[in-house]
Amino acid sequence: MSLLHRLSELRDSGERGVLFTVVEGEGIGGKELILESGERLGGGVPGDATGQFPELVRRGRNRLLSLDGDVKVFAEWYGPPPRIFVYGAVDTAEALCRAAKLLGWTAIVGDARGMFLTPERMPSADILIQKWPEEAIAELEPDHQTAVVVLTHDDKFDEPALKAALASEAFYVGALGSRRTTERRRGRLLEAGVAEEQLARIMGPCGLDIGADTQEETALAILAEILA
Repeated sequence: MSLLHRLSELRDSGERGVLFTVVEGEGIGGKELILESGERLGGGVPGDATGQFPELVRRGRNRLLSLDGDVKVFAEWYGPPPRIFVYGAVDTAEALCRAAKLLGWTAIVGDARGMFLTPERMPSADILIQKWPEEAIAELEPDHQTAVVVLTHDDKFDEPALKAALASEAFYVGALGSRRTTERRRGRLLEAGVAEEQLARIMGPCGLDIGADTQEETALAILAEILA
């Protein structure tokens, strides 16, 4: 199978990979495609470049690599768009999904309460998951291209959602709430057996401090923090 043909398949398969191309210096024109599965096609690319594959595929962005000997390699990332999973079908969830869609991300909302989790209330969501937090996150299987945001303000939802998210590969885990709520939540999670180093992953109160007031401004603050 040719390298170009394999690249064309990635759009439909949902696989992630990095295409390395030597653009300057010795070996110019060399190309090598590496997929998360371990599959490799092509060749002629220095190992100093391809050895950075694990970091590059997790970052999800293109990058120009400068190597010794004035060699430059362009690393081009391929894969499905990042996902944002919001637990809690509140108004801020719809605003967050709407903003994420502008970036081309896949927006998913989960909630156990069917009266809130409806297409009419969440028109910008690509997927709705009406399940309790642990079940919803187990179905989603967050990976290193998934951000999880918890918005319910209810311990019976917040705590299991955060525990399940922390047990996953999600690159971002955030929870909305006041600083007082955040400290109380932290204490309850410690009592529930969550390790200190795991709790450090939670961004809470989530969102950059931009003076957000409305739901749209709050969504912007959270999405900006996720991108950062």
